[in-house]
Amino acid sequence: MKGFGVPLGWVLGGAAALFAAGVLGVAAGAASISAADILRHLLSLLPFGVETPLTERQEALLMELRLPRVVMGAVVGALLATAGGAYQGVFRNPLADPFLLGAAAGAGLGATMVMVFGHEVLADPRALVPVAAFVGALAGVAAAYLLGSTAGGGGTAALVLAGVAVSSFLSAAQTLVQQMGVDQLQRIYAWLLGGLGRGGWDDVRLIAPYAVVGLVVLLLSGYLLDMLALGDDKAVSLGLNPVVVRMVVIAAASLATAAAVSVSGLIGFVGIVVPHIVRRLVGSNYRAILPVTVLMGGAFLVLVDIVARTVVAPAELPIGVVTAFLGAPFFILILRTTRHRGT
Repeated sequence: MKGFGVPLGWVLGGAAALFAAGVLGVAAGAASISAADILRHLLSLLPFGVETPLTERQEALLMELRLPRVVMGAVVGALLATAGGAYQGVFRNPLADPFLLGAAAGAGLGATMVMVFGHEVLADPRALVPVAAFVGALAGVAAAYLLGSTAGGGGTAALVLAGVAVSSFLSAAQTLVQQMGVDQLQRIYAWLLGGLGRGGWDDVRLIAPYAVVGLVVLLLSGYLLDMLALGDDKAVSLGLNPVVVRMVVIAAASLATAAAVSVSGLIGFVGIVVPHIVRRLVGSNYRAILPVTVLMGGAFLVLVDIVARTVVAPAELPIGVVTAFLGAPFFILILRTTRHRGT
């Protein structure tokens, strides 16, 4: 069953996966809270006359620690996955990803500059972090695309190599900026490794406007990406301006990346793994890929975060480490596949 090109079955399946991952996410931890009690408590917040089974301590743990972390994981996962899918569509490149294109490194540099120098301008510069990350993400992906197009002919290998070069340069610049802010070095380093445990509802509210704008624009761009896949000449004949479409999609994907990076740090490979899995499930239609990717991306990162905070409990692994362990072999598989196809 489909609506406007969207497979409703897969959308419902993605929503169910996200809901199940969310319940597991808030239930997992040293202090056990059953899934049934969690659901009853959430129902108690609605005017249904259901009483909460949780103690005050359990309620505080759920509402102030676990639930905002799960919501943050779902939002960040959705942003990174959808941005990756959009980049792959606009560049017609299966390896395009915020992490590999320089967008994440640029966002990280912008955010780090605000963390180090922002206090010289504002008493609380946190509100500037997403904006600076957005500017850095745009600069990073633009540099990678221009370098790959002019120096390497714009092929898959050229774009990946350009993205690696730009990311390395931006990471070096970021390290230089870090050394200028020694007082905050430990906090910045922990942020760079990627994680969801430092934030709360304040961070959710901070990125919510950027996340909504980025995701809405990307979801509305599915039809345009399908037209671009037919070739620029065909797109022009259908009344589209390919240059404008690319600029809008790249800006929205960079905004989504910046919003995610500004609160979670650098979490790699989400933008490659999730869109490719979704593409295998729903086909090559971006009107189907993008909405399902939003849901699957959220579910994926919530589940990865459960692994990050339980596999070496009571310690916690940086979530970026876990996604690297999962994503690096996946990336190699995709690289081998695209090479065999001659792309």
